[in-house]
Amino acid sequence: MQVLSAERRDAIEVFTGLAPGRFRRLVTAVEKAGGAELAESRPGRPWSLPLADRVLVVAVYCRTNLTMRQLAPLFGISVAAVGRIIDRHAPWLALQPLRRRPKRDEVLIVDGTLVPTRDRTVAAPSKNYRYSTNLQVVIQADTRLVFTVGDPLPGNRNDCTAFPASGAEAACGEAMVVADGGYQGTSAITPHRRRAGQEHLPDWKEEHNASHRRVRARVEHVFARMKTWKILRDCRRRGNGVYWAAIGVAHMHNLAHG
Repeated sequence: MQVLSAERRDAIEVFTGLAPGRFRRLVTAVEKAGGAELAESRPGRPWSLPLADRVLVVAVYCRTNLTMRQLAPLFGISVAAVGRIIDRHAPWLALQPLRRRPKRDEVLIVDGTLVPTRDRTVAAPSKNYRYSTNLQVVIQADTRLVFTVGDPLPGNRNDCTAFPASGAEAACGEAMVVADGGYQGTSAITPHRRRAGQEHLPDWKEEHNASHRRVRARVEHVFARMKTWKILRDCRRRGNGVYWAAIGVAHMHNLAHG
């Protein structure tokens, strides 16, 4: 017996955090991106659920981080079917590639966040005392929407190394990028720092730093929202699974708050 379904509008927001209208936009985006590969009429083994329910499976998985053994009875399908749906559909839920380069006067904010990851081939012991990956997330300063997410790197990489290595710096183009003091040596604008032997910064630099902190805090608010999707608190997926989870969450965050 299927307990959860996309036809139950009252359950969509409870289990995904998306309003029914925004969830329909997500289904439309997945249908358009996946095309024939996800179509009901594709040759081969038929899908056990309609497309909207399959998208709901992935969204609930990202939001709650329930295991496949727990999700299977909720949707009335087998554990293996849940695994196939997540593997095939998760990449199509991802944040769509950018079609334009950011403008020079556009303000972006970057910061890194650690995502605990079970697959130790893509993770490393980190300052959160767990095996984690370092995800570089770039947001638009005015809208607080996710602009791009860099490739995941081992969690012991410093932000100043991960920003260019993940491809996030290249994606920002010539836009103005605001970051914290951990991005020294990159193209990002960082706070003023005291030089050797200097006890205090000039007042104008202190004012700049205060303004800088107020702007940069917006990315921390985005992280707080993104981590309501519990898959970013403990990702059990292997290989590229943490990457698809991160950019899928970024897409759903933009839908929820855009």
